[in-house]
Amino acid sequence: MHALQAEWQVEFEKYKQSPEYRKVNRRMSLDEFKFIYWMEYAHRMWGRALGFVFAVPAVYFGVRGYINMALAKSLGLFFLMGGTQGLVGWWMVKSGLQEPKSEWDTPRVSPYRLAAHLTSAFVIYSGLLWTTLNMFFPTSAAAVAPSSAVAGTAALRKVAHPLAALIAITAISGVFVAGMDAGHAYNDFPYMNGRWVPDEYWAVQGWRGFFENTAAVQLHHRLLASTTLISVLTTWAVFRGKVLPHASRQLLNGLAAVTALQVTLGITTLMTYVPASLGSAHQAGALTLFSVVLALMHSLRKGPSQLLRPRSFLRQYSMPMATGAVLAVAAAVTLEK
Repeated sequence: MHALQAEWQVEFEKYKQSPEYRKVNRRMSLDEFKFIYWMEYAHRMWGRALGFVFAVPAVYFGVRGYINMALAKSLGLFFLMGGTQGLVGWWMVKSGLQEPKSEWDTPRVSPYRLAAHLTSAFVIYSGLLWTTLNMFFPTSAAAVAPSSAVAGTAALRKVAHPLAALIAITAISGVFVAGMDAGHAYNDFPYMNGRWVPDEYWAVQGWRGFFENTAAVQLHHRLLASTTLISVLTTWAVFRGKVLPHASRQLLNGLAAVTALQVTLGITTLMTYVPASLGSAHQAGALTLFSVVLALMHSLRKGPSQLLRPRSFLRQYSMPMATGAVLAVAAAVTLEK
């Protein structure tokens, strides 16, 4: 027992050398350090366990002949992306161990790297969800819908993709709110300290202010969330009277309900000074909302399902994905110099 306690004390002394302890947690006790240690350790072990839980059944079913070549390539791609996600997570955590630029700055992980970590997770999750939907629903709801639903389905299909993009961008903007601790400021709504646009919005000049100014980060997230809510509810109202496949109709109803719930939860979280329980629920709500819009897109697709084939997928999306990844990494590295 004494040896174990001594080991904990050694780890605690290492943490005391970090900027976070010196500037934020100087009064932290050993028991409080154990809590954050186990939280971080559990997150890392959970990520590694996911790789094991994913790989072992995949190999088993592959050896038994239950997985065809197209699906095997997709699963291999997802496994590779999962490993890359771990590297992105390490890259993110490393930024939190660096000395802040100014003695007045609070040590925290880079919001740019945090956004990259979440975006990577969303991409992996989206691919897994889409593949799962393909396996459970090889024929889309739109493909078997009556002819009277063709026009409404085609029109909604054109709207669903921009909605998904808007929801994704709003979620990513929320990462910058979390990364900047912006939720602990301007805790009134719809105003921000009694103003529509606070004076601090203009404190950081140039495009960096969009990502590094607390007032700007929170205001932009509010505007994106409001735009998402208006867009989703408008879409729901426009297509309410049109003939749609049953599954698409239910998913559109669900999208409207989850969007309204998510915005309400976000406002409540802000006005109650971001308790951990509501903050976590709001993050889970973002993933739920994105899942619903992905399922809506899946129900509206043309023809039978096609598995995510890495060759065709990369041929279509490799250039924008590579460009986005390069720009994200370049921006993160450049802005932190």
